[in-house]
Amino acid sequence: MELSIREAKARFSEAIAAAMRGERVVITRHGRAVVELTSAMAKRPLNFAAADAYLAEIGWDSSAIRLPENFDDPTFSRDVLGLED
Repeated sequence: MELSIREAKARFSEAIAAAMRGERVVITRHGRAVVELTSAMAKRPLNFAAADAYLAEIGWDSSAIRLPENFDDPTFSRDVLGLED
């Protein structure tokens, strides 16, 4: 569903209902999309296969990333940020 701002104001309840059903609701200004309504209740599953395909397409190799062993240690973050105890 695509609505101008004026239409969205007049049909707000209808737009909300459509978003809650999972429909894509786009609000436009001067013919250009400015807002997309989504339902906070609808949870979309993460598509890891699509993400991996995109990363491969752009040439980014996630296996090349090496994190330090102490990456999850809170003191590591403090050291990186230069914070003193």
